Amino acid sequence: MSPRAASDLGGSSLGVPELAGADTAEAVALAVRRGLGGARKHLPPWLFYDRAGSALFEQITTLPEYTLTRTERGILAAHAGAIVEAAGAPLEVVELGAGTASKTRLLLEALLSRQPRVRYVPIDVSPAALAQAGSMLAGLARLEVRPIVARYPEGLGLLGESRMRRLVLLLGSNIGNYDPRAGAELLARLRGHLTPGDALLMGVDRRKSPALLRPAYDDAAGVTARFNKNVLARLNAELGARFDLDRFRHVVKWNDRASRIELYLESAVAQKVTIDALALEVSFRAGERIHTESSYKLTDRKVAEMLIRGGFSPEATWNDERRWFGDHLARVRPDAAA
Repeated sequence: MSPRAASDLGGSSLGVPELAGADTAEAVALAVRRGLGGARKHLPPWLFYDRAGSALFEQITTLPEYTLTRTERGILAAHAGAIVEAAGAPLEVVELGAGTASKTRLLLEALLSRQPRVRYVPIDVSPAALAQAGSMLAGLARLEVRPIVARYPEGLGLLGESRMRRLVLLLGSNIGNYDPRAGAELLARLRGHLTPGDALLMGVDRRKSPALLRPAYDDAAGVTARFNKNVLARLNAELGARFDLDRFRHVVKWNDRASRIELYLESAVAQKVTIDALALEVSFRAGERIHTESSYKLTDRKVAEMLIRGGFSPEATWNDERRWFGDHLARVRPDAAA
């Protein structure tokens, strides 16, 4: 996808000619060259989210095996009022990796019942997902939506100043795509764009039995497999690559020591794939894998450590009845270096 200014999605648009971290052709090419040019092949998970990938992910969130989205939505439905009360008001809401904002509406409605107007700034790599979010939120009066097409934390530099305190949302266990050290570094970079009193609500999928976790990433209908393979289809379309998707298998692995689900694309045969736009030929051995995503499953102790290292003070947690998932509220620490 090429860089583009955010469009008006139900409120004033934030017009910016160049969006930080957006998945431009140059960024895609650089990520692919770096990821497939070495001995341990990998692709960054943000490459999943072109138009087709975003649609497949939304389908994944409705699958019976994928409980994460339903569980977090249940938490927000039950506790949205308490969450925004604890965060304090008035608030401007910023969401990292917003997607279609289907769960976020619950928090925005609760906040609109407490203050006359709300500004919502969703940041996401997918213009299609942000457009869907805008349509879904268009019926909320007194809500101003200012979308930013960008990766985070790069897109945070486009926020500018706010006269209100900010509540930053990092829902859906997006933090789980980072190892704990990198997650703390991300939070520290986020903290550098915030001021004391600002708050963070971070959704985290807890560590649980692999028997519960694996089916969420390897569903019976094969939607997650299509989502995983779609990254190769994207490279075919955007970089003139010659990947035969039928020659790659969707592989899910539970890494108990690291407490994470790992997704791979495994070459079914020995093969060579050319990528015309990069003048690159990539060789694969039979059984060789491309690592496409990790999803860490965290304990509450690990979450607290990550928040504190990132410059936040944990304040409260809301859980589902089974304690499979938690939404953690934390505050910017005044003593943390910006």
